[in-house]
Amino acid sequence: MTDARLRHGRLSLALSFFVQGVTFALLVTRIPAIQDRYGISDALLPAFLAAVPVLAGVGSVVTEKLVARVRPGAVLRWAQPVVLLALLGAAAGGEVWQLGLALAAFGLSVGALDASMNMLGVSLQRAYGRSIMLGFHAAYSLGGIAGASLAWAGAHWDLPLLVSYLPVVAVLLPAALIGSRWYADADTGPAEAGDSAGAASKPVDFRLLLPLCLVMAFAYIGDSTVSNWSAKYLQDVLGGSEELATVPYNVYMVTTLLGRAVGDLGVRRFGPVAVVRCGSLLAGAGFAVVAVASAAWMGILGFAMLGLGLCVIVPGTFAAAGRLFPAASDTAVARLNIFNYVGFLIGSPLVGAVGDLWSYRGAMLVPMVMVLVTLVYARSFGERQDRYGGGHERPRTVDVG
Repeated sequence: MTDARLRHGRLSLALSFFVQGVTFALLVTRIPAIQDRYGISDALLPAFLAAVPVLAGVGSVVTEKLVARVRPGAVLRWAQPVVLLALLGAAAGGEVWQLGLALAAFGLSVGALDASMNMLGVSLQRAYGRSIMLGFHAAYSLGGIAGASLAWAGAHWDLPLLVSYLPVVAVLLPAALIGSRWYADADTGPAEAGDSAGAASKPVDFRLLLPLCLVMAFAYIGDSTVSNWSAKYLQDVLGGSEELATVPYNVYMVTTLLGRAVGDLGVRRFGPVAVVRCGSLLAGAGFAVVAVASAAWMGILGFAMLGLGLCVIVPGTFAAAGRLFPAASDTAVARLNIFNYVGFLIGSPLVGAVGDLWSYRGAMLVPMVMVLVTLVYARSFGERQDRYGGGHERPRTVDVG
């Protein structure tokens, strides 16, 4: 694969991650407006919200089968427009069944999109021969900040959902379609050829993948705790104002972006095992600070630490799956991606249940323990790259940026 194609593939995939960050943020931050538009009761709303990650898991499983016949880039090329159109459909309908169809399409296509995006990211990282995976997820975080800002503007100006979503989709949809022309389904590099040939018929051993699956689920339990409970925690437990309660998640998103923006440099310098260990320790410390905080500013500091710690774990886990199964990385990524949604489904109800039965301070210790368990599995992130010496990755191509 030429250097120019690698550069173009990297930029186009980063655009895809950015678009998905914007899209997902626009959906989740306007859930109250969607609930009001369709007249959905508080009792029925959780069923609608749970259906999206469940169907996304189905979409990830289907993608595993699809990529046996077509390239991941082809799956991503059709999945991203469907996600954008489904978002628009959720804003355009008037009946509950129409929302159900839109969210079903969103869930199935977002599972295919998440899986295929990370498949492409893993294969491009292999072609580069050095860590670039966190940069893609930094683009997603940047998109999330942009999407949340657009959602805030729509809510602030009291815009109808369709008016709020339509201009964004009108810009992002053609941009995604144009960018998809340069998706690069990278082939295995020459330094991997011998290993891949010997493992070509070797299936993904779930026993080897399981530690990474658990890490993925634990990371998303931590992430969903922040996204679903940070505002309530700051306001109800730490006595912050309603306006101040919006700050923790914004701070979390910003520190997530900053951590991912420099994370690849850390992986190249210190290796993935050290970076994941540091991230897990920092995230665990962040939950501890939140749990013992005596003032709102301490809680905000804890959520900032969580962003810096958790941000390296998810992209690092996808990259580790690619190293562990270099000849079957697409299959490994698709299966691993399911645990993204498992963590998302478990996290918020688990913290809520512990908070109701015990206390919300105590509830913060549950994701803290789960994130710290990642330390037990940190060695799984170092498989295969040790042959480059010192736990670092060795470039196999010239520097292409």
